Amino acid sequence: MSQTSSLKFGTSGLRGLVSDLVGAPSRTYAGAFLKHLAASGRAPRAVLVGRDLRSSSPRIAADCARAARALGIEAIDCGALPTPALAGEAIKRGLPAIMVTGSHIPDDRNGLKFYAATGEITKADEAGILAAHAALEPGFGEDADETGTGTEGSPWSGEAGEAARAAYLARNIAFFADRALSGLRVGVYQHSSVARDLLVEVLEGLGASVEALGRADRFVPVDTEAHRPEDRALIAQWTRDGRFDAVVSSDGDADRPLMADASGAILRGDVLGLLTARFLGAAVVATPVTSASAIERVMGAAGARVSRTRVGSPFVLEAMEAALAQGASPVVGFEANGGVLLGSDVALDGRRLQALPTRDAFLPILAALALVAREEKPLARIVEELGAGFTAADRLQEVPATESAPFLTRLAQEEGFARRFFEGGPAITGHDTLDGVRVLFDDGSVVHYRASGNAPELRCYVEAPSQDAANTRLAWGLKAAQNALKGR
Repeated sequence: MSQTSSLKFGTSGLRGLVSDLVGAPSRTYAGAFLKHLAASGRAPRAVLVGRDLRSSSPRIAADCARAARALGIEAIDCGALPTPALAGEAIKRGLPAIMVTGSHIPDDRNGLKFYAATGEITKADEAGILAAHAALEPGFGEDADETGTGTEGSPWSGEAGEAARAAYLARNIAFFADRALSGLRVGVYQHSSVARDLLVEVLEGLGASVEALGRADRFVPVDTEAHRPEDRALIAQWTRDGRFDAVVSSDGDADRPLMADASGAILRGDVLGLLTARFLGAAVVATPVTSASAIERVMGAAGARVSRTRVGSPFVLEAMEAALAQGASPVVGFEANGGVLLGSDVALDGRRLQALPTRDAFLPILAALALVAREEKPLARIVEELGAGFTAADRLQEVPATESAPFLTRLAQEEGFARRFFEGGPAITGHDTLDGVRVLFDDGSVVHYRASGNAPELRCYVEAPSQDAANTRLAWGLKAAQNALKGR
């Protein structure tokens, strides 16, 4: 990778500009992933390749297939399908998988997500892939057979993708009781999500009355955490006349949910995760430190234990695996973006849902709607009764690690600096440094700073006694950090 390349690689995969990704970079990283599996005793006979609906994904999927063939490995086309559907099929077949997706980032960018036969790759896998990539000969895969381009009409048929989609559909309908959502009116914001048709099918299969909304013929970068003003405006417009009990959607590859109540208020991702964990009767919940601290109180009241992690699905997976090793079940993980990871099988009313240790957008959407139907209460009331607290979050962009790291170090280690930094506010009662610096105050509020793992950004997360207080505290937190970074 050149010094000027936009490509960034981590446990969540490879991302960057399409212009930097197509061709050799896609082939070499896909090849490095497969060579690493072989070197670690997991040599695959085949690899599943799936993709989202952005314009560059078929070309990049073809690059990944060429890399596999260069190593004598069969590439099985799964076409366009949700990431959790591809991951589930990979686990079922005992095969690795590569998902071509940039998730929620714009169409001029794309990425690759790598899955071992057991699920998401680990931090150890990440290091192994980088080592294998460094050892690849220049020009890897250039001479590989080009049969199967991943384009319309190619012999790369995608029959495996149909099987994966059918299995994912059946998985969701079978677990939630027949007609479980009967009587609910649900709007599905389709945009360019790869799950846009499957989500309609699942909801209708469970008895909901569904209206498809906002279908796009070009890629729309819907972010389920940092909601775009245009998405908020659309949801407000659709819910204005009160015809829906909820409006639901997902990001581009359907591993993160988006859900709004009847008034158009968008639910926080950690609230969706909390509702799901409660619905499933989780014994252990694994979630990052960026999820609200109210989770301990809510799940503790249900007799569950909460395991806090650093930000990122690999850390959530590690915590879930540790809980399983101790004999806990059911084990549920979720991130602040709402993606739910199911660490163990779950039994409910005689029905069983198999473990799926990767982020899934469908499970939290369906669990929340099932609670609405079962409790016969509006979604807004269910959320209010949950008591998940009030939060706000934002970021300072263009803050490189060389600037954010010294600031975080001083905040964590210099008591005088921290006291002056938060002067005039509530008294500090403690802090933790699991991921960034999370400062606790005597009024129950929290201010948490951490550097982004995949962008030059300093993120700020706030909890407060009211939403207005959270918004005010966030605005202060961003301004104070900006001044500190500038030495003021």
